[in-house]
Parts: sequence; structure tokens; C-alpha cells
Amino acid sequence: QVQLVESGGGLVQTGGSLRLSCAASGRTFSSYSMGWFRQAPGKEREFVAVIRWSGGSRFYADSVKGRFTISRDNAKDTVYLQMNSLKPEDTAVYYCAATTRGVPTGSRWYDYWGQGTQVTVSS
Repeated sequence: QVQLVESGGGLVQTGGSLRLSCAASGRTFSSYSMGWFRQAPGKEREFVAVIRWSGGSRFYADSVKGRFTISRDNAKDTVYLQMNSLKPEDTAVYYCAATTRGVPTGSRWYDYWGQGTQVTVSS
């Protein structure tokens, strides 16, 4: 059992930055990869970024490549999503998720999910 709690969301203007955090508790293993997904009103949940819990493998959605950076601090069991140059299109609820199944981009492959944190980008 793994519990995930997101934080760091909020309201920011276009071009601004936010850093989201995802704190993991319970049974955590180095084999867990951590992903970020988001869901905007009226849209499907979409992949944002993923990082291997141990090692440096990272993948990003094309829509955020070059603007977002995923990182981790294993000592704190925490994964971060640094979001720069934010756009109104980034407005969504952002979810943290964990998986032991490699470094997938599909939500169906993730076993554990946080409750989400709201990110709102105003124009």
C-alpha cells in the first residue's frame, strides 16, 4: 500500500511558475516509477511526465517538454514537478501516481494515485 499526497498547486498568471510536490508514504520501493497526470474540465486525463524512482529515466508529454521538469528526492520520498512558462492550457487538476511497471505513459498502468492538486493559470 502506497499513499500519495500532492501539494503546491495554486493560482498563477500566464508565464509564471509553480512547483508541485508529491509525498509518498507507506511501502515505497526503489522500483516504483512516479508519474504526473492532469485533467482539465471537459477533457480526458492526460500524461504529463514520469520518472524512475531509482535512476535518471525521464519522459515528458510533448505539450510540456522544455517547460516542465520532473525530479525526485529519494531521501524524502518526494517527487516534484517544476512548471515554468505556464499557459492557460495548463490549467487542470494535477495527479501524482506510482507504478512498478516500468516507466509508462498510460494511466492504466499506474497502481496508486493521489487526490490531486488544482493548478489554475490565468491569462
